[in-house]
Amino acid sequence: MKAASRGEPASTFDPACRLCPRLAAHLDGVRVACPEYHAAPVPAFGDPHARLLVVGLAPGMHGANATGRPFTGDHAGILLYRTLYETGFANQPTATACDDGLELQDCRITNAVKCLPPGNKPTTAEVRNCNRFLAAELAAAPPRIIIALGRVAHEAVLRAHGRRLSAMPFGHGACHALDGDVELMDSYHCSRYNTQTGRLTADMFRAVFEVARSRLAGTA
Repeated sequence: MKAASRGEPASTFDPACRLCPRLAAHLDGVRVACPEYHAAPVPAFGDPHARLLVVGLAPGMHGANATGRPFTGDHAGILLYRTLYETGFANQPTATACDDGLELQDCRITNAVKCLPPGNKPTTAEVRNCNRFLAAELAAAPPRIIIALGRVAHEAVLRAHGRRLSAMPFGHGACHALDGDVELMDSYHCSRYNTQTGRLTADMFRAVFEVARSRLAGTA
């Protein structure tokens, strides 16, 4: 792999990755249509040695794909960063651009798939292709708690840990014991669809992060 950007080891991120032909071709087209966009694999954001790791699905077209930072500039990021701020994992409640002053505190955010997928839907093969990077991230600095946003992220974390998917089914608010003292916590994804249909409320979402905060503090 080529040298990684932002000081990350090459094993955890490749800014020029073209392992998935469909995703690579899609990004080629996006760079032509939107030359001002990042339109490339999106690296993780936050403290590489944080005890909390949030795993999303993939960059959004007008969010991370545009700005180059996970959940920045899109609808899903509104609830995520506000919640991180409210639970003490961020210094401000909003994320608009890479130079907006946002800093994460004992928290890191990454995605199961690092490249923008057409229609926000990566294929199973694409998720598996990208799993090598997630596995390397987890091995390089194992977090204490992983919050998976949605079933795809949940299953990607299990694959990265070499676990059978059927052994730990996804469920909002569910907690699963992984290797050592690492815990996997599940939440519905903070997507526009989930929040606008009421499948995921702000209180439901915040409750997951409050449990994570409590456990990191040693009180639960």
